[in-house]
Amino acid sequence: MRATEPPRTGPVLVVIGGLPATGKSTVGRAVARQFGASYLGIDTIRQSLYAFAERDADTDALRHAVTLGLGYTVAYALAEDLLSQGQCVFAECVNSRKVTRDAWAAVARRTAAQFHEVELICSDPAEHAHRATTRTVDIPGLPLPTWQDITERDYAPWDRPHLTLDTAGKSPDHTITELSNALALTP
Repeated sequence: MRATEPPRTGPVLVVIGGLPATGKSTVGRAVARQFGASYLGIDTIRQSLYAFAERDADTDALRHAVTLGLGYTVAYALAEDLLSQGQCVFAECVNSRKVTRDAWAAVARRTAAQFHEVELICSDPAEHAHRATTRTVDIPGLPLPTWQDITERDYAPWDRPHLTLDTAGKSPDHTITELSNALALTP
């Protein structure tokens, strides 16, 4: 934060959810960087846990724990720690279930953080499929879901107001600007 800019009034938690290949990582990283915020990506956390399991632990037990939500649990704890220090945190994850959405909201409540829920969608199935089948891995060792995995994923509808941004037909820069403007946070 530059000295000439007004300080934030407290911690801010922005959770960016949505199906894989909708632009969450690209948009989330860029906007977090703009605001000088910490960025937590569930895929990074989960892949680190998988790598640890393969190298140093009981692979089956840890993989099972990660599948059951250990990555999210670690992310909640990290976010809570950063928010308790007054930081702004952007958390990026599929966030496909009510239980994970409620857990993020609880983190915000416990830390008295402003809370923003964002869902990125891609309303054009052909474009979404193209993104899913042509993207590259940015986390070493991370297996990307197939288009079939994405379309068959259990993804519960949101049950409360949240910001929804459609990335179909838009450049990442357009969605980054859209989200930055919608959040109106002071960097």
